[in-house]
Amino acid sequence: MDPLTDVLTLTGVRGTVAATVHAGAGWGLDMADIPGAAFHAVDSGTAWLLMEGQQPRQLATGDIVLLPTGIRHRLASDPGHPCEPFDHAAARDALANGGALHTGAEPRSTRILCASYRLDPSTTTPLMTLLPAVIQPRPAAHGPLTDLVRVLSHEIEQPRPGSATALDRLLDLVLIHIVRDWLSFADRYDLRPSWLAALRDPTIAAALTALHADPARPWTVESLARHVAVSRATLARRFQALVGTTPNRYLTRWRMDLAAHRLRTTADPIAPIARSVGYTSEYAFNRAFARIHGMSPGRYRLGHRAPHSGLYFDLVG
Repeated sequence: MDPLTDVLTLTGVRGTVAATVHAGAGWGLDMADIPGAAFHAVDSGTAWLLMEGQQPRQLATGDIVLLPTGIRHRLASDPGHPCEPFDHAAARDALANGGALHTGAEPRSTRILCASYRLDPSTTTPLMTLLPAVIQPRPAAHGPLTDLVRVLSHEIEQPRPGSATALDRLLDLVLIHIVRDWLSFADRYDLRPSWLAALRDPTIAAALTALHADPARPWTVESLARHVAVSRATLARRFQALVGTTPNRYLTRWRMDLAAHRLRTTADPIAPIARSVGYTSEYAFNRAFARIHGMSPGRYRLGHRAPHSGLYFDLVG
């Protein structure tokens, strides 16, 4: 798999529709206490997106926004309108009953699909924090995104067997398309070094893909450079500049995240987990794990056991 797929899988980034909001004149919702990334798609009408320290942003029919870290924000009929707290419980009840959350006076011509993504906070490889505070995909990217949102709306309005799973998978695709679009148009001078930003560079993207494809392999800078057909010096320089760390340090952290995931979600003994990420010595593995996670694998397992095995994510309102 490619690095983005791996990180999405390991961090358990997923979501579920939080609410469909039907709004009329004179309304405002204060979106606080969101545990993950927030997503809004305007199906019809207009709304203002308000965030601390940023200019008000008017959203119109077809507009889509992602707030990767779920910072507090408001949606309103106009920038100066008072906002009431978003009622998470009412939104969940309305969605469960096939309805919508109503706000403002009739007629309610504005419709907004709201969702939020949650990810496993135990993973040290960042994703959402690497993105800007708000992403509004370009109109050119709206073809597939518009289609996905249309299908999302259809699943909500006409729930059928499997709709819950369909909604989750569709939201996965929405997130992937938004991240792809951001990577393609973000100004490279505005990007701080990270594995995600480095995917824009073909050579370093190939190096990251190789590390992710075979993390247990005894990679060296020399062998990785040969794999991507550049000199050792070129790889070391570009990797450090674009990713913000060395290939060896990146690989060690990724290995420890893979190991931590197995410790949380399986009952596998530590020795085979160590071997699966390239350590023949359990002692060396324990030391490397403690450097990254601040405790031994055994203590980590006791304190971070997932409520059930496997990947999980949910989207809450």
